[in-house]
Order: sequence, then structure tokens, then C-alpha cells
Amino acid sequence: MAEPLPQAWTATVLTLFPEMFPGPLGISLAGRALEAGTWRLEAVDIRGFATDRHRSVDDTPSGGGPGMVMRADVVAAAIDGAMAEGASRPLIYLSPRGAPLTQARVRELASGAGVTLLCGRFEGLDERVIEARGLEEVSLGDFVLSGGEPAALALLDAVVRLLPGVMGKEASGEDESFESGLLEYPHYTRPPSFEGREIPAVLTSGDHKKVKAWRRAMAEALTKERRPDLWEKFLKLRSKDSRQ
Repeated sequence: MAEPLPQAWTATVLTLFPEMFPGPLGISLAGRALEAGTWRLEAVDIRGFATDRHRSVDDTPSGGGPGMVMRADVVAAAIDGAMAEGASRPLIYLSPRGAPLTQARVRELASGAGVTLLCGRFEGLDERVIEARGLEEVSLGDFVLSGGEPAALALLDAVVRLLPGVMGKEASGEDESFESGLLEYPHYTRPPSFEGREIPAVLTSGDHKKVKAWRRAMAEALTKERRPDLWEKFLKLRSKDSRQ
């Protein structure tokens, strides 16, 4: 008897704008992998779980204030419908108040069965459904978008490229920014001279040991200059590893 084929990594996106998906995920590496069945994407319209004839998904905020708030009952119904088929998948709410998305978290998601993403709109989501469904709040950074959809696209792009077979060369991601705790070193290619700027001689020396040392030094220098927060974390980790 033949063994069952492994299930593809699956993303379910709960959104008020399902037409935004797959969007850019339908082209390039992610798009080819989607077409090949390496991963699956389902965009679910939250309005389909509204109970009134106007398909209302939001209401005025309790206590007053501007804007509207997504209703707990409607969103909870959408979540329950999605989780019925993917209960083992993490449930993430894209929110500017969430924990910053890291490369480590991206790798964790890529190693699992998939993810269910909830895209907020308006002023946000009723706090009660966040608590009741145990949503993991994740942020792309200290800025506000008009909705969670662009953040969901970015998160999925980061994860899908790490799935087995998606990148043409598996090692191509090993030296990228954040993989080692450092920003990535500078890259160069032909022509050898561009507007009076030359490729660093060490990169054309043929000495792989010197190239590796130069790249490491540049990664450390760039991280220290541009991201002192990452640099401090890197130093702490290096110090901890040296003591073990």
C-alpha cells in the first residue's frame, strides 16, 4: 500500500478583501511554488460570517471615539470555521501592537504545517475575541498600515521562501540579514568599475578565507552602525556561547 503524500504547507488568511490574495505571492518563487503545490493559500472573506442582511462586520467603539471596531462574534465565527480544518496551525493576528516578527519566528512557522492569519481593519478588533481565541499578535514594525493584508503578504513571503525546494539554492539564505544575528554584508558584481567605484580587491583575490573574513567584518560593522539593538543582542549571544 502506497504511503500518503505529505500535506502541503497551508496558509489560511481571514480578510475583508480576499481579492488581495495571492497578489505578489502569485509570482516569482512563491508563485511557482504555489502553482507546483509546494504550499497552499486560502483567502476567506470574513463578511461571509456576518448574520445580518447588510453583512456587517464592524460597529462603533464602546466608550465612544473615532472609527469602527471589528465585531467579536463575526470574527470568532470566521476563526472557528478556519481552525476546524487547521487546528494544529498557529493563529496570528497582524497588529501594530504585536510582538515584532523575527527571522527566528519565520523559521518556526516554515517548519510547521502552516498558519492561519487574521487581517484587521478599521480601528482594530474587539479585545474579547483576541482573548477568547488566544490570538498571537504579530507586528512588522513601529508603523501603522490601513489593514493587516500587506503585513500578511510580507509574512507569507518570508515564510514560503524557506519551504523546502522553493529557493533554487538551499544555501542562498544562510548568509542573509538576521540569519546569524547580523545584517548582511555588501554585495558586488560586474562591471568591475562603476562611476569611479571599484569592487573591493579582496573579493576578486580568489582567497576564499580572506573573502569570508571580510564579509564577516563588514556584517559586524554594518550591524553596529545601523542596528545597535541587534548588535547588543549579538554580543550577548556571542558572550554566552563563549562561556559554554
